[in-house]
Amino acid sequence: MGPAGNRRLPFVPFPGIMFTSGWQIFSAVLYIMNLFLAVYAATSMVMRRQDPIKTLSWVTVLILLPYIGLILYFFFGMHYRKRRLYKFKGNAEYRYRKETSRYQNEYIKQNPQVLGDLEPYKKIIFQNLRNSYTLVENNSSIEFFFTGKEALEAMYKAIEGASKHIHLQSYIFENDRTGEKFANLLMEKAAQGVEVRVIYDGMGSISLKKDFVGKMERAGIEMLCFAKVDLPLPTSKVNYRNHRKILVVDGECGFLGGVNIADRYWYGNSLGPWHDTHMKIVGEAVSSLQTSFLLDRYFILNRKLKKWKKYYPQLEMRQRGEQNPGNSIATQILASGPDSNWASIMQCFFSAITVARNHIYIVSPYFTPNESVLNAIKIAALGNVDVRIMLPDKSDTKIAHYSTMSYVGELLEAGVKIYLFKKGFNHSKVVSIDGEVSIVGSANMDMRSFEHNFEILSVIYDKGCAGVIEKQFLDDAAACRELTPAMWARRSRRQKVLESVSRLLSPLL
Repeated sequence: MGPAGNRRLPFVPFPGIMFTSGWQIFSAVLYIMNLFLAVYAATSMVMRRQDPIKTLSWVTVLILLPYIGLILYFFFGMHYRKRRLYKFKGNAEYRYRKETSRYQNEYIKQNPQVLGDLEPYKKIIFQNLRNSYTLVENNSSIEFFFTGKEALEAMYKAIEGASKHIHLQSYIFENDRTGEKFANLLMEKAAQGVEVRVIYDGMGSISLKKDFVGKMERAGIEMLCFAKVDLPLPTSKVNYRNHRKILVVDGECGFLGGVNIADRYWYGNSLGPWHDTHMKIVGEAVSSLQTSFLLDRYFILNRKLKKWKKYYPQLEMRQRGEQNPGNSIATQILASGPDSNWASIMQCFFSAITVARNHIYIVSPYFTPNESVLNAIKIAALGNVDVRIMLPDKSDTKIAHYSTMSYVGELLEAGVKIYLFKKGFNHSKVVSIDGEVSIVGSANMDMRSFEHNFEILSVIYDKGCAGVIEKQFLDDAAACRELTPAMWARRSRRQKVLESVSRLLSPLL
């Protein structure tokens, strides 16, 4: 062995100093890119002049969560689709509704006596006519269902009786027992020559298997995915979901509400039985449900159905000057989404709350309202209106649950009564005003339903229907735990922290 000074060091292929230096350069470049994009995103939100609370929430996320914040913003914060969506609504059905609603608006203004008992709610009626071209339509019957099982059974029976066409839209369509049950029936009806069309949401039904969709398509069913999401590839489509639940059979009867096609609605799950509110309409309003479905189809395919008027038997009757006997239940079917000029569903909730004189009953599984609706609720309670809100005691989404709970303290302080439903999961989306007007549909009282989702609901101007809704509310209240200010003050420090963090994230949910 030679002298120690001549000894060679072993070969090191990746010198530590070189790796550290290269990584530092890469990290610096990445950080500068993140900073540039974060500033660009923040500037973009400020220039859009959207809700300042939401803007500040996103800016905070971008600053405190480098890289991750940008990914979240790309998925959930961008608003790139609105201008593109407008052009998809230039079809015949949409133009007809626009022209008819303007005519109805002017007619009621010139002949206010036609409102009759609806006069106290003319503010809501005119607002809906103008911000979303929502017609006042008369119906012969409305039937309510208060569990997922009841609603699905009624929908199944209606599909069985179809002879011309079936238009089914569901945010969630699972290939489980319930999904298979409906798929088999739909394929059977298609084999009988009935036109069958299904729209499902790309995110809500992300677990729907290709072979399940394929077998339905091979059976002659038109299966359309709204805004398909191909995860894990990044896409901003994930933020704009079609949350509507609609069924139209032969243009004669229609369903809407909160029930999806999945086992948990029929059989329940770990939370227990799923309570929900769904409704069946027979009458003129079925045409509005049909229009909503066909506009969503038009959005997906960029083409309309030929001879579209045959899907509107109620419309043809009106044009002939005919009317179904017993058409006495007035409704407005309100569709809203990121393609609308106005946040019409949020505005409808706001106006309904502000016109209340005696009481307001609200049921929502996810309750994260914006400041306008929240203040309207608190002001109503402070003004001695009996305001009661029913929320789930346990939720299927923890962050949404804690965000919802973060509003409880200030609501209790204003005098709002809070009920936590304990016998299962209450997925209903309901507002009832003074036993005279009720609102039922797919929209939660949260910012996602107000701003990002495509939603649909019915405003029902009928004391009989409001009485049914309010009786169910009071019956369900017996299965609730009512919160008091003293009880709420005793909650754990951990829950308070979770509420505060979730409240900060609520504008982003």
